[in-house]
Formats: sequence, C-alpha cells, structure tokens
Amino acid sequence: MAEDELKEKPSEIRLEKKQEPPRIEELLLPRDTLLSAGIHIGTRMKTRDMEPFIYRVRPDGLFVLDIKRTDERIRIAAKFLARFEHTKVAVAAGRLYAHEPVKKFCELTGATPVIGRFIPGLLSNPLYSNRIDPEVIVVCDPRADAQAVREASKLGIPIVALCSTDNEFAGVDLVIPTNNKGRRALAVIFWLLARQVLRERGELATDKDPSAAIEDFEAKLSRDEEDT
Repeated sequence: MAEDELKEKPSEIRLEKKQEPPRIEELLLPRDTLLSAGIHIGTRMKTRDMEPFIYRVRPDGLFVLDIKRTDERIRIAAKFLARFEHTKVAVAAGRLYAHEPVKKFCELTGATPVIGRFIPGLLSNPLYSNRIDPEVIVVCDPRADAQAVREASKLGIPIVALCSTDNEFAGVDLVIPTNNKGRRALAVIFWLLARQVLRERGELATDKDPSAAIEDFEAKLSRDEEDT
C-alpha cells in the first residue's frame, strides 16, 4: 500500500504543475470603460443577421451585444484597413453623433471623410466633379448610410459597417457589432479603430495611444441638449 501511495504522489504533483493559471481576459480597453460607454447596448429589435453577436436581452427589452465580439472585430477591421493607402479609405457618417468621431478618425489616419448626406453618384458617377474613388469604405450605420452601401456594393468596393442589433448585412463585407447610435459609444469605437489602424501600420507603438483622447472624438452637445 505504501509503495502504491508513493507511486501516485509524484503523478499528482506533476498534474498540479501542469495546471495553467486562469487566463486573464485582455480587451483593447478595460471592460468597465467599454461598458460605461454603452458600446454593448443595442435596440429593442434584432435581426437574424445580428443574432450571433447578441449576448442577452435585458428585462427592459434591449438586446445586449457581446463586447468580446466587438473587440475581436475592431482588431480584424483595423488589420484590413491598414492594408490600404490612407486616402483610399473612405468613411461615411450620416448620423449626427458620428460626424465628430469620423472627422477625428480621418484626421489621425488620413482617411477620406464623407460627412452628412451622401450625395448620389459620389462613388458611381464618373461625371460628378466631387466624385471619390476609395478602395474600401466604412459606414457608421448600413441603414443611415444606405446610399453609400448601395453604390459601394455595386462597384465591388469592400464595406466595413458598424452594426447594432437592428441592422442587416446586405452588401456588407465586414461587421463591427456595436452601439452605432450613442454619442460616447461612437467616440470610443472610432478612437479604438484609429489606434489599432495606426498600430497595424507601424505608425504608433503597440503600447502607445493616439495624440487625441476619446473625448476629442465625442460629438459636442448643444446647449439645448445639455439642458435636457
């Protein structure tokens, strides 16, 4: 019996040594920062396309996105966008709260901003004097930026889209699941995307942040909005 016990103990010790410590979750920003920005808050509607990115539904009916998937897709999108020449990346922002984040993103990365109403023919009409010729386009909301999606899709231009729980993927090539309507959420997403693109290009060290802070990306409230 003693010999058996002696034989078992070394194996038990070896097993204990082999046990790996629990993995620490590593996100691009601390979880609390992401949650406080509301990047995970969706709408009370969900599409079949967005189901894989939905974590749960709250008691008030709002669908909640999985921030791990958001984090994962920001990394993938940044690697993809970093392949293109700076000015060949266009970013369309139809929604008001997306205007400032997109402006800042484009300032930092050299991308081409398309702010406000997307003029029909901006991509597809060769006779339009202000026509642009991007090789990839980012849209803040496939619904609000539907004209950009239609033209880019028709021309075979890859489309990266910020999608909430109520969006569909028609014409979209790469989805970043996120709250695409919230002021703070949009600021955080575009700040992170800018940081990762710059890091992927080698223009920013992997342990450094952009010169602009998240607050610089955030749409400024009017006095009326601040009072409400």
